[in-house]
Amino acid sequence: MFKKILIANRGEIACRVIKSAQKMGIRTVAVYSDADRHALHVKMADEAVHIGPSPANQSYIVIDKIMDAIRQTGAEAVHPGYGFLSENRKFAEALEAEGVAFIGPPAGAIEAMGDKITSKKLAAEAGVSTVPGYMGEIADADEAVKISNEVGYPVMIKASAGGGGKGMRIAWNDQEAREGFQSSKNEAANSFGDDRIFIEKFVTQPRHIEIQVLGDKHGNILYLNERECSIQRRNQKVVEEAPSPFLDAATRKAMGEQSVALARAVDYCSAGTVEFIVDGDRNFYFLEMNTRLQVEHPVTELITGIDLVEQMIRVAYGEKLALAQSDIGIKGWAIESRLYAEDPYRGFLPSIGRLTRYRPPAEHATDVSVVRNDTGVFEGGEISMFYDPMIAKLCSWGPDRAAAIEVMRNALDSFEVEGIGHNIPFLAAVMDHPKFIDGEMTTAFIDEEFPDGFKGVELAEPVLRRLAAAAAAMYRVQEIRDARISGRMDNHEREVGADWVISLGGKDIAVTIAADKAGANVSFDDGSCHRVAGNWVPGMPLAVMDVDASALVIKVDRAPSGFRMRHRGADLKVLMRTPRNYELARHMIEKVPPDTSKLLLCPMPGLMVSLAVSEGDEVQEGQALCTIEAMKMENVLRAEKKGIVAKINVKPGESLRVDDVIMEFA
Repeated sequence: MFKKILIANRGEIACRVIKSAQKMGIRTVAVYSDADRHALHVKMADEAVHIGPSPANQSYIVIDKIMDAIRQTGAEAVHPGYGFLSENRKFAEALEAEGVAFIGPPAGAIEAMGDKITSKKLAAEAGVSTVPGYMGEIADADEAVKISNEVGYPVMIKASAGGGGKGMRIAWNDQEAREGFQSSKNEAANSFGDDRIFIEKFVTQPRHIEIQVLGDKHGNILYLNERECSIQRRNQKVVEEAPSPFLDAATRKAMGEQSVALARAVDYCSAGTVEFIVDGDRNFYFLEMNTRLQVEHPVTELITGIDLVEQMIRVAYGEKLALAQSDIGIKGWAIESRLYAEDPYRGFLPSIGRLTRYRPPAEHATDVSVVRNDTGVFEGGEISMFYDPMIAKLCSWGPDRAAAIEVMRNALDSFEVEGIGHNIPFLAAVMDHPKFIDGEMTTAFIDEEFPDGFKGVELAEPVLRRLAAAAAAMYRVQEIRDARISGRMDNHEREVGADWVISLGGKDIAVTIAADKAGANVSFDDGSCHRVAGNWVPGMPLAVMDVDASALVIKVDRAPSGFRMRHRGADLKVLMRTPRNYELARHMIEKVPPDTSKLLLCPMPGLMVSLAVSEGDEVQEGQALCTIEAMKMENVLRAEKKGIVAKINVKPGESLRVDDVIMEFA
C-alpha cells in the first residue's frame, strides 16, 4: 500500500480524505494557500506545503505548484478531492509522467466524461437516453440566443468543464440567454480555467437522481445505488439523500446498469457518478458523468457501509474490488444537509468572517441512529471570500426515512454556528416541509416553495406552547441565579414571581410557574399545563429540555427581559414580563427603521465586477444595475422599481462590505 499521499484540495474534503488515509496507516500531505495557512486540513495532515496566494487560480489549480509539492515531500499518490484539479486531464497526465499514482480514473476517462459535450455524445452513441441540446462550442451571446430558440425555452446554459453548480444558468427568454451565457462563461473561466459553454433543453419538474459507480483496474465495475439530489438552489445541491424516495427497484436497476455500461465504455476505474434527470413517469435522461468523488458521497457510505475514499485508494494501488454487485444492498436511509456560509434571509448571499462559535452536534453511530459531520473549519477560524461557501456536510442515518429526518432535525437544532450568516434555519425548514416529508420534490422545490425567498419559519401553535413552557422554566432559573448574585434576598425563592406573560411568535401567553426539585409545572391561562424538566443553567447556549416527556433542543441567548431562542428554523425573540410590566409595555412607541428604498445597498461582501448603468440613467423594474462577485459566483443586482440613478458611489474593481451604498436614486 502507499506510504504517503498528497491531497490536492482544501476544506472538508481534504479532511475527509485524511481521515481514511489515517485509518489505513498512510501518511498525508496537505497543500495550502495564504488564506488557508491555519486551516483544519493543514493541522490534520502529517506534512503541509505552501503553494501560493489565496485565489485558487494562483494556487490550488496551478499544476506546476502541486507537482513541486509532490517532489518536495516524496508523495507516491495524489487524491484530488472534488473541484479544482479533480477532473483535469492534464493534471492526471502530469502525475503519470512523474510516476505518481492518481487516485482517480485514467486521463482518457476524464477527457471523455469530464467534458460534458464529449460525454453526451458518447452516451448517445452507447444508447443512453440524453436530454436534447446543442453539444458544440458556442462562440458568443448572439449564437447562444439563436441556439436557445432552436432548442426551445427554457434552456440550461452550462459550462463544459463545470461542476458544483458553477457556470450554470436557466434561461426562459432571449434576454436571460444573453446574460446567462456571459455570466456562465465568466464563472467557468474563473473556476475551471475553461470558458466553453453548451446549451441543452431544461426539463421542467425534474428530479435529479445520480448513480454511484465504483470500478477497479481489472475490469470490475459496480453501481452502489442512487442518491436523490433534487433540492437545489441555483443548480447547487443543498439536501441529498440515499436511497431516493421516488425510484422503484426496476428503475434503480435500469439506471445502475446503464451507468455501469457507460463507465465500461471508457474503461473507467475509481469512484464516479452518473447523473440523470428523472421525470414524473420515471423516464430518465443522462446529464453528465462526474469522474471524481461527489460532495454527497457520505449518504452512499451510510447505506452501504462502504468507505469510498478507501476504495479509491485501493483501486489506485492496483487492488481488485473485494465486492460483487450482489454484495451491494441498501441498509436504512441517509440524509445530507450542506451547511453554507450564506445568509438565507438575504437571498442566500455569501457571508464571510470569523466563526466566533462553531459547535457541531456530537457524532455518534448506533443501531438506530447516526450523526456524521464532515467539516473543514473550526471555532475561531476564518471563512474566506476566495472559496466555495460550504463549511460542513451534516449527515444523518436512521432505519427508515422518517427516522433519518428526525435525527437530522435534532442535529440541526443542536448545531451552533455564530459569527457569520448560515443556512441552518433554512435546512431545518426543509426537514419540516410537507412536500419533503412526503418525498414529493423536484429541482424546482426551493423556487416553488420559497418564491419570495426565505423569510424564516412560523412554528405551529403546539410547538410555540412547548417553547413558551420551556422559556418560563428557564427564565425562573435565570431569575433565581440573578437574585443569588445580587444578594437581594437570602430567601431568593420568594423573590422570583410565579406569574408571567410570555411574548413569542406574535403571541402573548399568560402562565403560572409552580416549581419543585425535579422541574416545574407551567400552567397556561386556558387551564392546560406542561411539565418541564432539564439541566439547563444560565450561560449555556444549548438547552435540551424535556417538555411533557419529549425532548426539545433549543439554541439560547440571553436578551433583555427574556431570551433569543432558535428551534426548527425559527428565530424567536422571547419576552418574559410580569403582568404589570406587560400592561405598561403596551403603551410603548415602536421604533421605525430608516427608509432605504432609494438606496442600492450591497447585500454581501464581494468585488464590484461591472456597472450596467450610469448617473442620470432611467431604470425600469428588474433592470440589471451591476454585477458583484463573491465566493466564485457572479451576482446581478437589479432595480426593484422604476427610478433615476442620482449617484454611483463605487467603481469596478472595488471591494464592498455588506450594506455599503452602491448607488442612490432620485
